[in-house]
Amino acid sequence: MNQSSIKTFYFIGVGGVGMSALARLCIAKGHIVYGYDRTETALTQQLEQEGISIGYDASLDALTAPLLSKEVQVVYTAAISSEHPHLAYYMKQGNRVVKRAKFLAELCDEEVVLAVAGTHGKTTTSSILAHILLKTHQSFTAVLGGFLNENQNNLIQKGDEIFVVEADEYDRSFLHLNPSIACITSVEADHLDIYQTEEAFKEAFVHFSNQVKQHLVVAFGVPLSGWTYGVDVEADYKAFNLKTVSTGYQFDLKTPRGVFEEIQINILGKHNIENTLGAIAMADLVGLEMKHVLASLPSFKGVYRRMNVYQWGEAIVIDDYAHHPTEINSVFKTLKSVYPDRKNCVVFQPHLFTRTRDFLEEFATVLGRFDEVILLDIYPAREEPIEGIDSNALLARIKNQTKRIIQKPELKITLEQSDASVFALLGAGDIGEEIQKLIAQFTPNEKV
Repeated sequence: MNQSSIKTFYFIGVGGVGMSALARLCIAKGHIVYGYDRTETALTQQLEQEGISIGYDASLDALTAPLLSKEVQVVYTAAISSEHPHLAYYMKQGNRVVKRAKFLAELCDEEVVLAVAGTHGKTTTSSILAHILLKTHQSFTAVLGGFLNENQNNLIQKGDEIFVVEADEYDRSFLHLNPSIACITSVEADHLDIYQTEEAFKEAFVHFSNQVKQHLVVAFGVPLSGWTYGVDVEADYKAFNLKTVSTGYQFDLKTPRGVFEEIQINILGKHNIENTLGAIAMADLVGLEMKHVLASLPSFKGVYRRMNVYQWGEAIVIDDYAHHPTEINSVFKTLKSVYPDRKNCVVFQPHLFTRTRDFLEEFATVLGRFDEVILLDIYPAREEPIEGIDSNALLARIKNQTKRIIQKPELKITLEQSDASVFALLGAGDIGEEIQKLIAQFTPNEKV
């Protein structure tokens, strides 16, 4: 890269998973990268070690001399308000300012793009696909919405012939993409603060599907036309003869290219078999040889906070990002399938006031299925409180007598005092940071 092609980027909200991956990609391409976020985290510390200068002060005085230039290109996350002092400054000055979704689309516009969309399963499916491409030695770049357990990274850069991305429906971000091949894992209402109605939410997915250039892959039951996948259903990519093995599952696979026996994956949850099928279908449709694709699957070590299983003394701890009723139900069904005779306890941190409001009854129903229910306060993220919507409102609707609300500092002692032997720690907020405080006491569970 010559000096004239080096650009200076400023990422507002750089500590987000999607934003950090793009910032890392810009650094990898030789650009100068700065960032802002509200608070310092382990991730922002890592980014600083990788060469990204990050500030945590939102005042205009915090912008250093190199950042005052009109030549600085600004990328911001949809969670940042237009009233943010830094963003407002750049907009007024006339800098080039783009949302993360548009910037991502521009980066991969000329590539073969493999995009994964859906209410649930985007990160795991795209991570499995990236793992397949890595193990089969493809030339690709993957920008992920989570961190691979294998290397704790959300960016894999091994070339530029293929670009793997998550097509996020929040803020209609995925409508910036025109992928070569796309997978839709599920279409179930969410983000109703953006879409207002379930109909508008579903229509956005129809719009996205119409932008796919070559092949659309859809989970069985998704009402869109494309290659289908599923477990024990009449789909184009079908898993059957399912067996639980020591660390995951074994199954046979029917594809348009034939039947393959005794495929193994080492991650828990039937939903993760479906995620694996979506990734297999995309790899097949992009032209990879199936025997190499399938041979790569057993070495996939999963994604951080996606059905991570630990041993804690005599107890099992499952750490998962689940923040939607359907996702929580998937975790519950996995627990009942794998640990049917053990008392279970869920610790759930609701994510967003709007989501809690929109799915209050659904959250109450699924959480009430656990033997013991512990709630943390709602993690607000980008939102202001909504009157009458809090964890107390949710707790009151849960039809389970063994339930309570705790504060985050009480988590460790609460778990120690419980007589449950299987714990599910769930949520998309900062509960993950609380789990990290306990992680030194956990060991990866090598046998289910």
